[in-house]
Amino acid sequence: MKKNALLLALLVFTECFHVGITYAQTNFINGDLLPDAPELATRGKYSIGVQTLKLVNNNQLDVLHSKNGKDSLYNRPLTVEIWYPAIIPPDKQQLVEYDQVLGSSNDPKRPLIPFKFMGRALRNAQADKTDGPYPLLIVSHGYLGSRYLLTYLTENLASKGYIVVAIDHTESTFSDAASFASTLLNRSLDDLFVLNEMARLGNKESKTFLSGLVNAENTALIGYSMGGYGALNAAGAGYSAQAVKFFGQMTGGSKALEKRMTGNAAFSASLDPRIKAVVAFAPWGMERGVWDAEGLKGLTVPTFFVAGSQDDISGYEKGIKAIYDGAINADRYMLTYINARHNVAPNPPPTESITPGLPLDEYLRYAEPAWNERRINNINQHFVTAFLGAQLKGLDYKKYLEVKENSNEATWTGFKPRTSVGLELRHAKP
Repeated sequence: MKKNALLLALLVFTECFHVGITYAQTNFINGDLLPDAPELATRGKYSIGVQTLKLVNNNQLDVLHSKNGKDSLYNRPLTVEIWYPAIIPPDKQQLVEYDQVLGSSNDPKRPLIPFKFMGRALRNAQADKTDGPYPLLIVSHGYLGSRYLLTYLTENLASKGYIVVAIDHTESTFSDAASFASTLLNRSLDDLFVLNEMARLGNKESKTFLSGLVNAENTALIGYSMGGYGALNAAGAGYSAQAVKFFGQMTGGSKALEKRMTGNAAFSASLDPRIKAVVAFAPWGMERGVWDAEGLKGLTVPTFFVAGSQDDISGYEKGIKAIYDGAINADRYMLTYINARHNVAPNPPPTESITPGLPLDEYLRYAEPAWNERRINNINQHFVTAFLGAQLKGLDYKKYLEVKENSNEATWTGFKPRTSVGLELRHAKP
């Protein structure tokens, strides 16, 4: 009798255990903490609202339709998503559904696959201006990508008292992919335009929800891949003559990129003192000669690089690490995921949201072969919080950033025992 009772209890426990695991898995939202998440990955004290804005940058060069040396202009549309500290009514949940697609609109072999995923924010919530205005963070996705590619990070940072604005870069998203030339020209220009727009809309006289909410004088740029390419340029790393030549070959001779080149008067005039820091995830371009030594000297703001040691898109030794080494006038860090490739920034693959049989190419836009992407997300939350907290808020996070270079040799501050492995963190000063 006792044996049967024990067996029944074991069966009940096992069933409850499996039900619990199933519940936890189906309720995991991008950015939630794994048990081994480092200390600063935890969300901040603020509840989060989210809104979508449609912006237009008038009279911009339409590089896709300029021919025979004659420039064509257009009013360039930009959709942005804004996360901000908010007041959540007692009868509302801090949940939002994001609409996303996989595939590429300019590749018939990769048809668009719509999917939805959840986030921890409330759509159109009332802004919490108690501690405002808040520092501004501008987030730029890769090619291809979207403003929803890094929601694990954008929500997390907003909860810590930032206004986080992620851009859908026109002609560079999954849904409206066009020639790479548009991305090469427009990334830094989009960043600077959005900075100006957020300053305008955050003005106390503005009649938008951003009024009095945004401190654009205290801004950081966050970019992934081509987003990193643009963010570094917007912050002072002028492009090389080789980059201008490469752009011209793609566009039939256009020299429009010259205005973003080292030594160009227009480029020098565009440098904005409101940009106080940069976070560059796997920035593209160094292996293609986008920067030379002189161009990298122009980067003077504190910069935090994130890289995979096996990055086969941006390159590591001759790519991201070469940028880090060459930016000799910047106080800079470089976090390296050993054996990771290029996907050290995005949300996890949306396998739970889509029917089985997700094409490998779409899966590999998000997944890291040697790493758990949710683990990467938590580590990024931790280090970006430390870096931006130090640079924009003056917080004493030195202990999280001044650690032994090789994480295998000592447990890093903020990491649970036995969990800081497979990482390197370099630091160099001007």
